[in-house]
Amino acid sequence: MNVLTDNFSLYGKGFLGTVELTVYASLLALALGFLMASCRVAPVRSLRALGTVWVTVLRNTPLTLLFFAVVLGLPRFGLVLPFQLFAVLALGCYTSAFICEVLRSGINTVPTGQGEAARSLGMSFGQTLSDIVLPQAFRTVIPPIGSTLIALAKNSAIAGAFSVTELLGTYKPLSEMGYSIIWTFVWIAVGYLIITLTIAALFSFLEKRYGVAR
Repeated sequence: MNVLTDNFSLYGKGFLGTVELTVYASLLALALGFLMASCRVAPVRSLRALGTVWVTVLRNTPLTLLFFAVVLGLPRFGLVLPFQLFAVLALGCYTSAFICEVLRSGINTVPTGQGEAARSLGMSFGQTLSDIVLPQAFRTVIPPIGSTLIALAKNSAIAGAFSVTELLGTYKPLSEMGYSIIWTFVWIAVGYLIITLTIAALFSFLEKRYGVAR
């Protein structure tokens, strides 16, 4: 216990850093994922192509490589931001590709007749998607979205290698101070467990309340 009690502030700072990364990157991933899913099912070919390229490139790019591209590449174009924002961009964009495919699979579960009926009533594509299709699709994609965001929380550990304060990075100063590396990682694992179980509990609540009855 002395590893935790003697360094509680250090663990707390890393824990809060990981929570902030997870929350902000999740919000960005959900927003971009929704946008790209809309493009993937849009009747406009150029929008479908944009969504397809976004998903294909990001899903097949290693997250570490994406971090390097964002942290080292964007400043070359004059975009200089705090490392934490760069980490949020990398994590959010990467995860948005998976959120997009989850949402698209949910949209495909909605019978096409409902969309056709909405269009026959004069509703636009945007109205059909937001008022008819997405509310039904949302009920079926709650569990996979939760799993994707849990993966995001664990992927945030990569940010520590890019000078971002997060939970995994606490092992470096503790190791230098001579603390047991085993117990150092045990408490790091406990921190990640708290975060992931919280996300799981939240989406379990949403599934029970809004999910499709089975």
